[in-house]
Amino acid sequence: MPGNTVIWEQSGAIGRITLNRPETLNAWIPEFGAELKRVIEGPAADASVRAVLLTGAGRGFSSGADLKAGFESDDDGGPDVRSELHDLYHPAIAGIRRLPKPVVAAVNGPAVGIGCSLAIACDLVMAAESAFFGLAFVNIGLMPDGGSTAFVPPAVGKARAFQMALLGERIPAPQALEWGLVNWVHPDDRLIDEAQSLVERLAAGPTRSYASSKRALNNFIYGDLDAQLDLEAELQHALARSTDFVEGALAFVEKRPPAFTGG
Repeated sequence: MPGNTVIWEQSGAIGRITLNRPETLNAWIPEFGAELKRVIEGPAADASVRAVLLTGAGRGFSSGADLKAGFESDDDGGPDVRSELHDLYHPAIAGIRRLPKPVVAAVNGPAVGIGCSLAIACDLVMAAESAFFGLAFVNIGLMPDGGSTAFVPPAVGKARAFQMALLGERIPAPQALEWGLVNWVHPDDRLIDEAQSLVERLAAGPTRSYASSKRALNNFIYGDLDAQLDLEAELQHALARSTDFVEGALAFVEKRPPAFTGG
């Protein structure tokens, strides 16, 4: 079932989701979020699918929100970040956590912003040697969303979580492995083969065992994920109306350092 921005393929018991905006390094726009949500809640949730592989087309996994495309406006003319997160982006990411089957991310390039959130929302994460991760939200005056504030701290600990959120630095794949963001790092030309081998192994395994383990681990590690996603959406919505965000987004498009004022 091909889509414009997200491609779904099923072979036997294995489902494959390919993020398909390669010209933007698979940056998020509302159509992209809606298609990803439909795939995760629809064909990926079908009982015939026993394991899912998620990767990106082209040179990247996902570069985060598409700032050049902008955001849809609400009634007062400001960017309606709350609705995009509530209605599209967060349901897609939470849906991965709630799928009663293993989801493997094959991170083939940059996984930045909400693209990083999507990758680490998966149950198991493989990365190419050239891949890197980053919560780059701060670089444009925003905060981590997509569940990052729930997913990152248990993986890397308090000190590194704050470092990622406040500094927005790139975390190369080997460092991501050391920090606990990913499970394996493979040479670029071996990544998809290794990921395919893993999902085949999982698809042949005890699906009910996986589902129960996932449910119990979700409950213990992430607590009330919905409440955390709601908090992210409210805080991000306010930040998207700040002068710092306007300056950060403009500086990003103009490829210059931002001049933040705290406004």
